Amino acid sequence: MKVFSPKAFFRNAAPIALLASIPATAQWIDYPTAGVPTKPDGSADLSAPAPRMPDGKPNLSGIWTMICTASDILVNGARTAKPVMCLPETYVAREFADIGRGLDGGLPFQPWAADAVKARRAENGKNDPVTHCLPGTPVRTYTAPLLKKIVQTPGLLLVLSESNASYRQVFMDGRPLPEAPNPSWNGYSIAHWAGDTLIVETNGFQDGQWLDRSGSPLTDKAKMTEKSGGPISGLWKSSLQLTTPRPTPSRGRSGSASPLL
Repeated sequence: MKVFSPKAFFRNAAPIALLASIPATAQWIDYPTAGVPTKPDGSADLSAPAPRMPDGKPNLSGIWTMICTASDILVNGARTAKPVMCLPETYVAREFADIGRGLDGGLPFQPWAADAVKARRAENGKNDPVTHCLPGTPVRTYTAPLLKKIVQTPGLLLVLSESNASYRQVFMDGRPLPEAPNPSWNGYSIAHWAGDTLIVETNGFQDGQWLDRSGSPLTDKAKMTEKSGGPISGLWKSSLQLTTPRPTPSRGRSGSASPLL
């Protein structure tokens, strides 16, 4: 099922607000980021063609955040009239609360998953793993109003997230997905290029995770495909396709997507 419609991300020209708690003197505010296209006046040109790696593939290296649009809600309940950067102090994307918000009829849950979401909403998400300082999923890294830094090399793409100072590895060296992976928070990711579109496949997730604040379940049987790309330097669009079968039963557990706590 497709759980995340194409969504835009904005590339920051410099790491001005990567960590708000770090003094400004430690963030190189006035130092230009290498490789960012510039206008005649020296300012960043985020509408320039996307930068390229030596092999000709798009270079996604940089600091990114999600774009909030007029359909996204301001923290105090107001709405924005134009696209802006999603940030905790201002705008939060609607998919952060409900990953299926943009789909007609919402996510096509199986009965066990619908029951889990209903119960979690009734409890106001008190057992959300993220609120207990546990790592989020790659999906929540997309939708959270926090900055992400991508470091791209020919064989490996790293995603460094402001959330919990976490990281994700996406291998681009031709290896296959593991057949019997030891479950992990971000799973195991491989990627390849189809033209200028990066296709990422992931399996091996830790069971009991949530895709959003509403408690949409992510199980150890889930498989996820991401397709990302964009023709200009400052804009990157991504879509997700995810299948989440019922989790593997274990002793003392019924097999539903129960919280880990």
